[in-house]
Amino acid sequence: MGLFADRHDGGRALAGELSAYAGRADVIVLGLPRGGVPVAREVADALRVPLDVFVVRKLGVPGHPELAFGAIATGDIRVLNDDVVHGHRLLAHDIDVVMRHEGEELRRREATYRVNRRFPSLTGLTVLLVDDGLATGASMRAAAVAVRRLGATTVVCAVPVAPAGAKAELSDVADDVVCAHTPSDFRSVGQHYDDFAETTDAEVTAALARV
Repeated sequence: MGLFADRHDGGRALAGELSAYAGRADVIVLGLPRGGVPVAREVADALRVPLDVFVVRKLGVPGHPELAFGAIATGDIRVLNDDVVHGHRLLAHDIDVVMRHEGEELRRREATYRVNRRFPSLTGLTVLLVDDGLATGASMRAAAVAVRRLGATTVVCAVPVAPAGAKAELSDVADDVVCAHTPSDFRSVGQHYDDFAETTDAEVTAALARV
């Protein structure tokens, strides 16, 4: 058995670690789709704070899509990893091709999830960025940088499960990193959930409809 029955269970466990933020008018929870949104729904409900979605798309190195050279996010935010860009000798054309492809998917998801809701102002807020777990941490890192650029005063990265070094990896972009569990045998996020079926767009939309 895993640590959690499913993402909702993981969200309830994570909420217990975030009780200091409960009921605060300056706090908002942003779920990273798709899998982070069901987790974020439980956190927002438990803390009695608003929920929204923050779309991030990793930019994968051509031929090695699992290796991120950066990411794009809600608000026309672009974050590049110069070490990876230079290390793989990526040309401007290579970057533009990947960005156009991922940009189309980002806009599709924004339109699907947000419908007629505008993205809220983050100026002066404490933002709890929530995902279902951390593996490489590339999406969470990009999200943290992005929400800071969008005016967040405090950025907290929060997940139910992550490898032991996750806090150190994100400490330069987040004010706090909260992990409900950091198992020593971490190999993947999914191994710690009994049910880790892919979250659908419909499930994301349903979770956000309760806002």
